[in-house]
Formats: sequence, structure tokens, C-alpha cells
Amino acid sequence: MRKRNQAAALPLRLKKSGTVKILLVTSRDTGRWVLPKGWIEKGLKPHEAAAREAEEEAGVRGRIDDQAIGTFSYAKVLDRKTVQPVEVSVFPLYVCEVKDTWPEAGARKRRWVTPEQAAELVAEPGLASIFDELDDVLGDVLERLDFEEKPPIERSLGPYPKAADPKLD
Repeated sequence: MRKRNQAAALPLRLKKSGTVKILLVTSRDTGRWVLPKGWIEKGLKPHEAAAREAEEEAGVRGRIDDQAIGTFSYAKVLDRKTVQPVEVSVFPLYVCEVKDTWPEAGARKRRWVTPEQAAELVAEPGLASIFDELDDVLGDVLERLDFEEKPPIERSLGPYPKAADPKLD
């Protein structure tokens, strides 16, 4: 079976201290920690599809980078007999709005974590590598997003959603 493509948003924001936080969501089926991702719908560019998934799956909106910062592969189980190989392009999304309610709120949990924590929580080694290398590309990402001033920080977005494990918040 040939590999299909998906797009993922890497929702991130900066704390006042300069610490980067990444928003992970749980998958609907297994409850494992993942990035918001999905198939690229006809008529949408990959980064636009990633932004749509972030809003639907994680309830966040912001500025999305049109350049992927990496890819990872995984095997998507379509049914009990079919597994689809998938390559996912990851697009940074600087979060400017966190919604209290969103389309998949009842099916997913979300958690803000550091890149190091994210690398430990996700199951895909290729995705963990993207988190490990985030510091190396973050300056370029913020420059491409072309904020007129500094990017918004935690204070302007309200509190982080409560984590199930307070030490991860």
C-alpha cells in the first residue's frame, strides 16, 4: 500500500520566561498523546489543513507557518485488517487563541508541555525528534510568522488549560 500524506499542527506558545510550551492532544481511539493532524482536504494547502485540524481537535487558533519543520511516519489502523502507512508534515502554529469549547472537546484531552516532555509522551520516534530539534528552528519560525511586535506571551492568552498531571502544566 502506498504511503499517504497528512498535515499536523505543532501548537506552541512562549511563557514570559521564554520557555516554549507545546500543546498535545489525545487520539480519539487509543488516548495516546499526539499533535492535531489529519488528511489534506482537496482545495487546502497542507499548512491550511494543519491549522484546521488544530482548531477542530485542540481548540486553538493562531499563526501557522507555511513551511514544515519536519516529517514523521506512522502506521494508521483503518480497520482490523488494514493498516495505512502515513507520512505527516509538521507545521508550527503560534497559538493566539485558546477556546474553552471546540468541535472535538468531548473526544480529546489537551495538555501544554515542554518540548522535552512532549518527546517523552509521544509514541512516534520521528515526532519526538522534531520536538528535540525545535530549539534549533524556533527563531526562524518566529521570523517567518512576521509578528509586527514580539509574539504574544502567556498573559495575553489567559491561563493554560489544566493538565491532569499538575507537574506537566
